[in-house]
Amino acid sequence: MLDHSSKFPAATTDDSLTEMLRGLRLDGVDYGRCELAAPWGIRFPAQEAARFHFICGVCWLRVPDGEWIELKRGDAVLLPRGIEHALASAPGEPLSPLETYSVREVCRCVYDVCGGGRGETTILFCGSLKFNVDAMHPLLRLMPDVMRIDALTASEPAIPHLLEAMAREVGASRVGSGGVLARLADVLAALIIRSWVEHGCGDTSGWMAAVRHPAIGRVIAAIHLDPEKNWTVDSLAKVMGASRSGFAQQFRSVVGETPARYLTQVRMHQARQWLSRDRMRISVVARHLGYDSEAAFSRAFKRVIGAPPSHYRGAEEPGLSIGSEK
Repeated sequence: MLDHSSKFPAATTDDSLTEMLRGLRLDGVDYGRCELAAPWGIRFPAQEAARFHFICGVCWLRVPDGEWIELKRGDAVLLPRGIEHALASAPGEPLSPLETYSVREVCRCVYDVCGGGRGETTILFCGSLKFNVDAMHPLLRLMPDVMRIDALTASEPAIPHLLEAMAREVGASRVGSGGVLARLADVLAALIIRSWVEHGCGDTSGWMAAVRHPAIGRVIAAIHLDPEKNWTVDSLAKVMGASRSGFAQQFRSVVGETPARYLTQVRMHQARQWLSRDRMRISVVARHLGYDSEAAFSRAFKRVIGAPPSHYRGAEEPGLSIGSEK
């Protein structure tokens, strides 16, 4: 097992955020180009994967509370948790599932959609993207349900160019488009999240405040970077550069819970990801996380997650295609 602790004692707050962002990546699920003539309306059901839409034209976004938001050419939105929403040529248009339109598979993971009426045409570039971390990752929990990506372009001028490159790739129908789009989406996600973090994340307390703390932030980053490491209160205190008692007291004051409890939570959410995404055996996960027995690991897992490991090991993840529901 690699020992990453030597990185952290000299780290700054920015370094801590860098370590947290390093593991937060997007894996592409599917992408599509939609050419729609008014009137039209598409209902997108809730799903596990994030969704994003890049607008070439004019349309309206409806969020779960019923609010309609106008989107114009160059606007883009990210829905990190894939909440139910709709896009339409105008507020109040009848909404239908995407499958009711003419959908053509261009290549693996890339589709083309057309339909609607005879009015003004709008082109949408849509994508379903899955964060390759557990849904309970603190950054994901802090993200708003709807993020206006175009609002971040002042600090990240590369974002519009990446969106345009992805839209061109979808329309090109070239070999390997899925792989190229996945890499572009990965860079796009990093820029979006970095800009959002730099703008304050809408959070000045709690977990984000702890990450930004010049000393505690190093500890949190170390835990998330290497949850498998045989961390103790003493070794975490060394990362912070403090005494054992001083560290434990300050950690609880800033984070709101003990170092041991926080470490266990991170490990169990990592375990859930290994079980459900990587299909690892329960005994292997327990061993990776330093548990002497599968039974002890299972008890800790159920205490934190609320269900036994077998619940995640035995169930396939829900489908993540463009029309999938939670």
